Amino acid sequence: MERRAQFATRIGVVATTVGSAVGLGNIWRFPYEAGTHGGGAFLLCYLFFIFVIGIPVISAEFVMGRSARSCILGAFRTHSGGRRWDGIGYCSILAAILILSFYSVVAGWTMEYTVESVAGHLGGVADAGRHSEFDRFISGWRPVIWMIAFLVLNALILLGGVKKGIERVSNILMPVLFLILLAFCVNSLLMPGASDGLKFLFTPDFSAITPGVVLGAMGQAFFSLSIGLGCMMTYSSYFSDRTPIVKSATTTALLDTLVAVLAGVIIFPAVFSFGMEAEAGPKLVFEVLPSIFSRLHGGEVWSTLFFFLLVLASLTSTISMSEIFIAFVCEEFHMSRRAATILLTLIAMGLGTLCALSFGPLVDVTMFGKTIFDLFDYVSSNILLPLGGMVISLFVGWRLDRNTLTSQLNSNGRLPRWVIVWLLISLRYIAPLCILAVFLAS
Repeated sequence: MERRAQFATRIGVVATTVGSAVGLGNIWRFPYEAGTHGGGAFLLCYLFFIFVIGIPVISAEFVMGRSARSCILGAFRTHSGGRRWDGIGYCSILAAILILSFYSVVAGWTMEYTVESVAGHLGGVADAGRHSEFDRFISGWRPVIWMIAFLVLNALILLGGVKKGIERVSNILMPVLFLILLAFCVNSLLMPGASDGLKFLFTPDFSAITPGVVLGAMGQAFFSLSIGLGCMMTYSSYFSDRTPIVKSATTTALLDTLVAVLAGVIIFPAVFSFGMEAEAGPKLVFEVLPSIFSRLHGGEVWSTLFFFLLVLASLTSTISMSEIFIAFVCEEFHMSRRAATILLTLIAMGLGTLCALSFGPLVDVTMFGKTIFDLFDYVSSNILLPLGGMVISLFVGWRLDRNTLTSQLNSNGRLPRWVIVWLLISLRYIAPLCILAVFLAS
């Protein structure tokens, strides 16, 4: 039997797992959520749930993946002794395909805007025309071309394998991503509205902590870390026996949180300086921020760096989503990695084309009142991910053999007993209830 690949270094483990967690949601969803839920109050709740939900559930995925040395389906089979839990494995694989399909469309948009920034075309658009310019772009066929280009780039990395592809590229992309973020932070802190923006983000108003703020922070913590998708379980199957589980989970959660906070440090001083709002999703990225960049000295450089940053964040996420499917196909059907990568890329291109055209030629094609793009987003984010996160928490908390759990957690030295007790309490009771609350609220 062929020996399973392993990440070569501790830095590689950190770079790949953090890269899996860091994505577009950190850079545009977190500032919007913080902006609409009281800034500092939201951040305080968000940090609380990172520790209460994020670290325990990531640790649970790490334990299952490394101890089974298998894909998500194989991990459930190994620890349950049968196929009774196959359904949750298939749900995670389906979620990965759906997310990869529509996520690649948005990543393609960022590639288009990177090229437009380099060419100097974004700075010449009047603020009033940015919305119509963006609408014209996404309603045509160009997004399909960019989506395909992004998926080809994603496939080239995956074809390199675990060490020479995923780990090597992550070791390069993550430091570059952090350097660009820090450069933007320095620039934002020099803006005239920086103090007001920072005060809004870091000064909690406890009277602003409402059930809506708590639920918003809980949901952001859950989705930011991609809990329940199986990325972390798949990646941990490549961990060495010396990799510390809880320390790695904590590092991943904290660095992912750092990226979100740095995004807030970038966004809020800028929007306070220019009297704008931290709008959600595409409006923030493709309309509000280009307007701000056009008013800065060297705006074209900042604009290019920002959209390149988004391409990097997208890429580190999609290679982890892709690995869920690739590991499954290679192990279940004994397919070569090359064939599995090509198969996934073709599937994502087909479904991604439908998503890309949902804003133009296929805008009237709806299911349950949603376009194809919105349906993929809703089913994966609001149903499959919460379901996966809840089942993983309950499975490890109640079903997984205690000796396996403790031996995996103690593989790099004995953990204090209170840490294991805290993990079990969270996985058995707190995390499932919190995830259920997010699921019902969404």
